[in-house]
Amino acid sequence: MQTNATYTSLVAIGDSFTEGMSDRLPDGSYRGWADLLAARMAARTPGFRYANLAVRGKLIGQIVAEQVDVAAAMQPDVITLVGGLNDTLRPKCDMGRVRGLLEEAVERLAPACKQLVLMRSPGRQGPVLARFRPRMEELFACVDDLASRHGALVVDLYGAPSLGDPRMWDVDRLHLTGEGHRRVAEAVWQTLGYDPEDADWHAPVPPSPPPGWGARRTADARFARQYLLPWIGRRLTGRSSGDGRPAKRPDLLPYETPEA
Repeated sequence: MQTNATYTSLVAIGDSFTEGMSDRLPDGSYRGWADLLAARMAARTPGFRYANLAVRGKLIGQIVAEQVDVAAAMQPDVITLVGGLNDTLRPKCDMGRVRGLLEEAVERLAPACKQLVLMRSPGRQGPVLARFRPRMEELFACVDDLASRHGALVVDLYGAPSLGDPRMWDVDRLHLTGEGHRRVAEAVWQTLGYDPEDADWHAPVPPSPPPGWGARRTADARFARQYLLPWIGRRLTGRSSGDGRPAKRPDLLPYETPEA
């Protein structure tokens, strides 16, 4: 890994994690770690260009079909690819197919940029992570293998205690808060060889008093009503939260920091 790196362009591809849910801005749009990373890189490099092709709900097959060739054609300095986790959370998941599609994506992206970045995605501590941990770790083993064979960097978010803390996750229990996204941006920033701005981004979050029984039950009921039941409904009907939704930044253009 080089230090004091200089890159002139970034293309991010993937699903809701890279789109930026749930780091919501005042206008209702999402920011997220990729936007934060682009802003930092742009502050160092005049004319820095950025595209974000990620769309919520996408499976790895959709990312390969809809985003990979578009990103490769842009020939950016850096491409980040995070995908496959949505597949592992489905009741039925062909991990052999997931691994094959991820390999296809890496083989097409690595030659198209100066530096490909892959990730071991974060996981919120709790029963959901425990249930799907074997699939996730199989996915991450594939990520590590592909990185070693194709010269990609791996950002290990899965092994960061801070990002396993439930306080880093939104009420939907699937997406990081703004603080969680900030820590991911810092992790990618450092992995790319830039000087740390927060050397302890991965450290455990200081303890706080746990919520009482009543508060936990209220949160559980809200989660089930607003997020879990709609998610199950989409699975049963074959729909996705990203159906018909375009990428929020489809063109590789100079980055400008949005007005607050």
